Amino acid sequence: MFAQFRPTIDLLADAVRVVRDVGALHPIGPRGLARLPLQAARFGASPALAGAASALRFPARIAVVDERGAVTFGELEARAAAQATALRGMLADAGAEAKIGVLCRNHRGFVEAVLAGSRLGHDVVLLNTDFSGPQLGPVLTAEDVGVLVYDAEFAEAVEESGYAGARVVAWHDGPVAEPTLDDLADGPAEPVVAPRTGRIVLLTSGTTGPPKGAAHTFGPTALVTQGLGHLMRVPLRSGDPILVAPPLFHGLGFTYLAVALGLGSPLVLRRRFDPADVLKTLDRRAVAVLVAVPLMLSRLLAEPERRRPAALRVVLCGGAALHPGLATRFRERFGDVLYNAYGASETGWATIATPADLRAAPGTVGRPTLGVTARVLDPEGNDLPPGQTGALHLDAGLDFAGYTGGGVRNRVDGLLDTGDLAHFDAEGRVFIDGRADDMIVSGGENVFPGEVEDLLEAHDAVAEVAVSGVADPEFGQRLAAWVVPVPGADVTADILKAHVRARLARYKVPRDIHFVPELPRTTTGKVKHRILQDR
Repeated sequence: MFAQFRPTIDLLADAVRVVRDVGALHPIGPRGLARLPLQAARFGASPALAGAASALRFPARIAVVDERGAVTFGELEARAAAQATALRGMLADAGAEAKIGVLCRNHRGFVEAVLAGSRLGHDVVLLNTDFSGPQLGPVLTAEDVGVLVYDAEFAEAVEESGYAGARVVAWHDGPVAEPTLDDLADGPAEPVVAPRTGRIVLLTSGTTGPPKGAAHTFGPTALVTQGLGHLMRVPLRSGDPILVAPPLFHGLGFTYLAVALGLGSPLVLRRRFDPADVLKTLDRRAVAVLVAVPLMLSRLLAEPERRRPAALRVVLCGGAALHPGLATRFRERFGDVLYNAYGASETGWATIATPADLRAAPGTVGRPTLGVTARVLDPEGNDLPPGQTGALHLDAGLDFAGYTGGGVRNRVDGLLDTGDLAHFDAEGRVFIDGRADDMIVSGGENVFPGEVEDLLEAHDAVAEVAVSGVADPEFGQRLAAWVVPVPGADVTADILKAHVRARLARYKVPRDIHFVPELPRTTTGKVKHRILQDR
């Protein structure tokens, strides 16, 4: 008789678990309690507030661990306060709207630059460490970067960019000419009241054009959808060490930087991803949560040491398509710890697949989280039934008003067009079928590359695969596949074509299959299709 109340009961139970697990009831002294409202007034809903709150609650707890050791939340807060004081002086001549650029790998310096910048109320632009000088220059100009914090290894790219603003060096292995974050941390820390809440500017991947900045502020709605909704789906606990393997400048990496700050959890960082090193670090640091992109999961599976580290409870995957075969293989080796998240720079996180979802439907990105509205629409804006592919539209609670350089995304009934094609199944799970601009029309038939990629990737002789459309004088476009074979595999193009032909319609069989040693990818694992097509 209580069946109709079961969803509400489950929701309340999840909310109680979140309150318990994130340590929201952790005692805090009277002085700290009195200072929390002051910190909120000074910094607004920003990374600076999350860092300050954890410093009040857990001053002696480790905040960041990298190749140079550990720093506590109390030490991190003190360093960020001094760095913010110095940065304020450096920004004085750049103008009130000038931004702080961060060109760093994953280490404490990245975290300090974000915390110091957001304390000041200036926007912080997260820059791709793969940028060459000619790519970096236009972005720094377009985003009005007044101070650039960068690792010494990128000095050549910074010089080639033509950037003429103030510079601060983060990670360095020898003497440098510019001031360093350590130099700034040695200075005085003066009280700062930010004139406004600074935004975090995430750059789009730029795989289909120049990168664009998507700036976000985090209000109460975003805290529910991006915070509580996420925690109700993924069992995170306050104090759990979190190893973030993807670049922190990417949406996936930065989200979990913010999660670690908010939960008071040690953030475990490595400047470069090395699968053997990651497996050792998971054990050595008793890491409970690993954040990774699909390519990283594949690299971990290729390591001889494949057992699940003892403390590992959650592996959160995102940033690129997780092929069903990879999800299944990872679960078989590491157990039921895999979660698959979907989101975008413009929307934030929107859906999460739990281990149960991935057992039932390995290709899914899960169901929308609490407070997220997701609809799959046809070209006329009508909702499509389960099983039919259309344009995915979302409202995930983030305040996205447009790109920093101008331009907006289409909306339907207030829902943002993600640019992705998707469908629901009968259970309400979402499946991403590809980008709208990646859909191939061959001889009048619509083909979604993701479906063909999933099928080819499931073949025992295929390690990695990318499928795309190439120009064809007869059909307009034809399907082509680039395959990285498993080492030592005896496989031919005819074998793979027959594999697809036996399971899909004939027009979905790739006309061309190219065997390549590796696929060109971005730092977050997305395939650079343009490079493949130009080969």
